[in-house]
Amino acid sequence: MLLYSAVAAVTILLACMVCNHPVKIAHGVTRQQMLNKVYLTAIFSVLFLLSALRLEVGNDYGTYVTTCHEIYNNGYVVTEPGYNFVVKALYTLSGKEDYLLMFAFFAFVTILLFLKSFFDQSDNFAMTFFLFMALGLYFRTFNTVRYYFALAITLYSLRYVIRKEYGKFLLLILFAALFHKSVLIVIPLYILANRPLRRWQMILMASCGAAIFVFQDFFMKIALKLYPSYVNTPYLEQTTGIIGNLTGIGRCIAVLLLCLVAYQETIKDNADNRLYFNLNLMAILLYLCGSFIPLLSRFIYYLIAPHILLIPGVIFRIQDKKKKKMIMIFTVVAGILYFLLFLKTASQEGVRVLPYRSWLFYEKEWLDATDIF
Repeated sequence: MLLYSAVAAVTILLACMVCNHPVKIAHGVTRQQMLNKVYLTAIFSVLFLLSALRLEVGNDYGTYVTTCHEIYNNGYVVTEPGYNFVVKALYTLSGKEDYLLMFAFFAFVTILLFLKSFFDQSDNFAMTFFLFMALGLYFRTFNTVRYYFALAITLYSLRYVIRKEYGKFLLLILFAALFHKSVLIVIPLYILANRPLRRWQMILMASCGAAIFVFQDFFMKIALKLYPSYVNTPYLEQTTGIIGNLTGIGRCIAVLLLCLVAYQETIKDNADNRLYFNLNLMAILLYLCGSFIPLLSRFIYYLIAPHILLIPGVIFRIQDKKKKKMIMIFTVVAGILYFLLFLKTASQEGVRVLPYRSWLFYEKEWLDATDIF
């Protein structure tokens, strides 16, 4: 817990020194641009090393080790072909079942994509990065590495949705689907959310939500097509319901209230914020109407991950300095409290990113994939 708090504090402090909208000159680079590279490299290094050096940290760490073993030995697996190809290539290059290399590889590309998205797409890099850490999103990348790699790609792809360059968006999502096919759900949702929602569209969304609630068996079959590994497993009995999702619903409602406070000046005529705002509305609807789906969080994260872009996009476009300051303070305090709540639950089943262990402190024989798990 102290390690995670220290990592969060140090990297957030470094992020506060990054200016992702620096003044540019015609030839050469400015001092701020050079400092940005130094700070971003430092942030990336800390996050990458913490992730890459972990051992048996993450709820499904052992499952991934077993799956990689099956992939390398041409066994039966339900993972997607892109992931299978990467694992086989890494193991072949390594000359052994080097699952530590696999985790390091996905940590590298996932963190790189997240930071690239923050720097290019956020109105304020420091605030976005603060939310990335405070909401526990970084630490959750220790779990389900395929999923969070796909999530990082979807966040990056939002730039093309906003520009209406749907060809590039589709190519990125189809590539992400080679690693986690649940990402295909964002194709209709992101395109719909990129339009100003008219009354008939909101009625249509509400009708779709009602249909999900009424035809639960049908939509469960669709969910299991995207998550075949959960068929005939205890996961299907672990429905959390609306009560179990209160934290997520409360977060979405808090973001909604923030947006409504400054809707006219920050969202109405801003394509970026309007897209993220509409995705938040979809998340609330899905939380309320799809609470019976055991795998709900996997789908909803595609809708709520853009919160880390939306919140700075709203705050830093508010003209009233006093209002902006008050909302900023409230957001920081709420973020810190959320982070403390996350740390309190980080050792629980389903998360299990605590306690932290590193393979640096274990003898070689402990790292044999066939003996540990």
